[in-house]
Parts: sequence; C-alpha cells; structure tokens
Amino acid sequence: MKSDGPKKVFIVSDATGETAEKVVSAALLQFPARKVKIRYFLKIRHQDEVDRIIKLAHAEDAFVAYTLVDTELRQHILTLAEALEVDTHDLIGSLIVKLSQFLAINPAMQSGLKAGLDADYYKRVEAVEFAVKHDDGQEPRHLEKADIVLVGLSRTSKTPLSTYLAQKGFKVANVPLVPHIPAPTELSNIDQNRVHALIIDLPTLVRIRRERLKHLGMPSESTYAMRDNVRQELQWCRTFYQSHPSWAVHDVTGKAVEETAAKIIHLHDERFGSQK
Repeated sequence: MKSDGPKKVFIVSDATGETAEKVVSAALLQFPARKVKIRYFLKIRHQDEVDRIIKLAHAEDAFVAYTLVDTELRQHILTLAEALEVDTHDLIGSLIVKLSQFLAINPAMQSGLKAGLDADYYKRVEAVEFAVKHDDGQEPRHLEKADIVLVGLSRTSKTPLSTYLAQKGFKVANVPLVPHIPAPTELSNIDQNRVHALIIDLPTLVRIRRERLKHLGMPSESTYAMRDNVRQELQWCRTFYQSHPSWAVHDVTGKAVEETAAKIIHLHDERFGSQK
C-alpha cells in the first residue's frame, strides 16, 4: 500500500551489506529533499529468505537493492519481484557477468569476498552475527559482551539501529522495555555508559504501532496502539530512564536510522575511544 511517509529501501546482501550500503547511500545523497528509511537484510543465502523479503517489500511498497553473488538466488529475486511488481536493482550481478566476459574467466561465485579479508571485515561479520543473536532481548546473559546496548519500548527502532551499528563493527544487543515486566537483571550489571535509551513522541509511536497492526491483519483498536495506553507507556518509560542517569537518551522521532546511529557512535567514541 502506498504511504505518504518516508520511502523505504531494502538492502539485501549475502554478506555484511557494506558494498550495497555505500552504493545506495551515495546515490541517496542526490535526493536530499526526500526522506528515506533503509532496512537491512544480511547474510541472505536461501530462497525462502528471499521470498519473505520480497513479499514484505511488496506489502510496504519498498525498493530493493541487492548484492547477491549466487546466480540462482539473483534470478529468484528477479522473478519474484517481477511477479509482485516490486522495484529492484542488482548492484553487483551484471557487473560480475560483464567482467567475466571481459576477462574471459569464470567468477569465484563466493559471497563476502574482500581483498585481504582484513581484521575489520571479520569484525563486522562477527558484529552482525552478535546483533542477530541478541535482538529483542535474546540471550541477556551475554549483555556484558556488547559494545552498545539499546533499550526502548516496542517500535522505537531498536532492531534497525542494531543492524546498522553492527555494519559499523559494533556488537549491539537490544532489550525491549515493557511496563510492569522487570528488565533483565543483567542490564543493571553491565557498564551503564554502554546503554543507550530510545524515546519517541506519542503521535509517531501510535501511528507506527497502528501500521504494524494493520500489516499483521490485526484490529487497530488493540491496546497495543491505543493512544491512552501508549501515552502511559511513554510516561513510564521516561520515568524509568530518569532512574538510570548514566543512560544516554536519544529521541528517534522523525530521525533516520543513520542520524541516530551517528550520535550513538559519537558518544560511544567519546566514552570508550574510537574503534577506527
């Protein structure tokens, strides 16, 4: 369904997505007046994963840019996207084909190859894997291993931020906060300067939650998206944050993931030194 909000771009990669991110970000600089939300789908290796992504892109009217080395997977994404009328762009496939013809040699057809495969590359791969395993409150016993811990109510951009920061090499865990449900005890035991709390304004959170319910085929009048209930959640959340003065609080209202991530990285580097 068409939306008057920010346009959505899905980046799909069979590795860390670094190549696609750089190309898409460079292209988007040519459209400064248009707000765009980027969502990352990383280490995609199977057709059922492609099916889920393209169907989601169709539902959310998203543009899909992808870097997939596997020929069959590229063809599958192209076929399904055409059937569902999803706009896509292959960022690397055609280049591989052209270079293969020019060089008169078959490509290696291996995902994630990088000159030198340096330590930074492996660090990003490890960070992405960490973010996936520690999304949405999973494995709280490993919070102490995280470089950054994100906390916030449901639908406050925790997962997109985790994914983006992981692309930059940070091990990120995110913990959902729910009124009347105690946060994991491990959250209080880690270095509190590593915790970044996310907040959002009432109208935006209500809208996002209603859109989520609509996407799931659930009634929008659910308690989850009722304005009074959401207001109470936000009030509770702000009070909870005040009881943790070491946490950095970031208002994500109307902000792109990249903008919030840049602030988190800057503060992290000030506190712990740059990872570069």
